[in-house]
Amino acid sequence: MSEEFTRFCKVEELPSGGKKAAKINDTWVLVCNAKGKLLAVSNWCSHQKKPLVNGRLRNCAITCPVHGAKFNLETGEALNLPATQPIPTYEVRVVDDWVEVKV
Repeated sequence: MSEEFTRFCKVEELPSGGKKAAKINDTWVLVCNAKGKLLAVSNWCSHQKKPLVNGRLRNCAITCPVHGAKFNLETGEALNLPATQPIPTYEVRVVDDWVEVKV
């Protein structure tokens, strides 16, 4: 894990309810705007490593579009089956209108 933040996207690219995935170094990261709160997690579902970017964002949770596993975006906790393992979470900050993530 890096000790530095990396620019991810401009703040305006993530309106409320928006989400975006991108690769930072060798890690695919998903950043979501959950009612004004920017949260970053791994883009991969812990159940079968399917991408979460096309999943349903509701409140502070993302649902995998393939098998319906739901994850808490603040903690990474798996909230229902078929997922039993959490997903990694990452620190997010905004600097000069840029969303930055520490992976």
